[in-house]
Amino acid sequence: MNLIVIGINHKTAPLSLRERLDFSKEDCARFLEGLKELPDLEEAMVLSTCNRVELYGVANAGRELSLVQALARFHGLEPESLRGHLYLFRGEEAVRHLFLVASSLDSMVIGEAQILGQVKDAYTLAAERGSTGILLQHLLERAFKVAKRVRSETGLARLSVSISSAAVAMAEKIYGSLEGKTVLIVGAGKMSELAARHLLSSGVKKILVSNRTPERAKEMAQRFGGSPLPFERIREGMEVADIAITSTGSPQPILSKKDIELVMHTRRSRPLFLIDIAVPRDIDPKANEVDNVYIYDLDDLQELVLSNLKERQKEVERGEALIAKEVCQFTEWWRAQEAKPTIISLREKMEEIRRGELERALPRLGNLTPEQMEMVSSLTARIVNKILHHPLLELKRHPAHQDSAAFLQLVRRLFGLEEPREQEKEEGP
Repeated sequence: MNLIVIGINHKTAPLSLRERLDFSKEDCARFLEGLKELPDLEEAMVLSTCNRVELYGVANAGRELSLVQALARFHGLEPESLRGHLYLFRGEEAVRHLFLVASSLDSMVIGEAQILGQVKDAYTLAAERGSTGILLQHLLERAFKVAKRVRSETGLARLSVSISSAAVAMAEKIYGSLEGKTVLIVGAGKMSELAARHLLSSGVKKILVSNRTPERAKEMAQRFGGSPLPFERIREGMEVADIAITSTGSPQPILSKKDIELVMHTRRSRPLFLIDIAVPRDIDPKANEVDNVYIYDLDDLQELVLSNLKERQKEVERGEALIAKEVCQFTEWWRAQEAKPTIISLREKMEEIRRGELERALPRLGNLTPEQMEMVSSLTARIVNKILHHPLLELKRHPAHQDSAAFLQLVRRLFGLEEPREQEKEEGP
């Protein structure tokens, strides 16, 4: 079985396509259930964040197309519409990609901390749905450890920024200074909280917080010295705010072009800056057509984020070197597990032959003492072990090559082994 990763991210697909492939938690659960109907797919996990949608699968070679079709069909898209935007990784490259993702080295914001939690949530959901097995279990456990090593052994955590801090930096770029400004935050999740912290440190005068759950808005507003605003009165908040930052989990836009037109009428066309960091987007992109309205989304933030990459490049290289070693260790372990059933079968067959020949020979050797019988048995065992030493060594080494499946099949044919029984795999590295 092969590890496969199929996905899109902020580097390969525009926001308009990423939001169409976005999965809610409930969507992930339904999709994973549907994947169980696909033949030759043993394990699966879906990772869906504001900047990526990825499907991790353990499947026979050649199942990639059916996985792409399943992904497109679930979202009501034609597979052809994903051409040129999808990436595909197999085997060792798939392992490397996951380690990079979990360590935030493949994020829009290099070094951001949220992605590790999102990977953990994705694995937990897949495990709860019964979609994971030994490979994803050990792979994800290793990915979590690698991510912590990258964070603790490099300076990326110190140098990193978040999407929220990038949004605030964008707001500062717009006004030059946020001193005395009023900001409306729509949504009370982690990204909104981070934005509130950065806004306060930037000198914002007043923060308005709105959320579908009034208690959450009130709690967050109290924590940051702001004022709660009922969700149905968002437009009123936009009429007085200098900047609005939206980050809800709504599957549909919460503000239409018509809503923004009404806001601007009350503002008497005073410029309105909107920073939408939600996926799917909270604000209808057509609202950008309204005069004096300026909407910035995740794709707009990417340019700002990339400008800070040079400062972090040395730490990125250190993280990538660490990951390269971890990939080799994990790959060697997994491929050794692939060879293990064949090794066990070969040992069992050789031992069966040894015992059979010994039983036939003993009656012809006369009356041997127990010590002599033990000596003969030990001698034959040592001969078998010496004969097997090199073949077993090669079995453990050879799977590091891409043709490991063909090699193992050849070994089974050469020694007349039955298809190896499912063996319980030993613990991961």
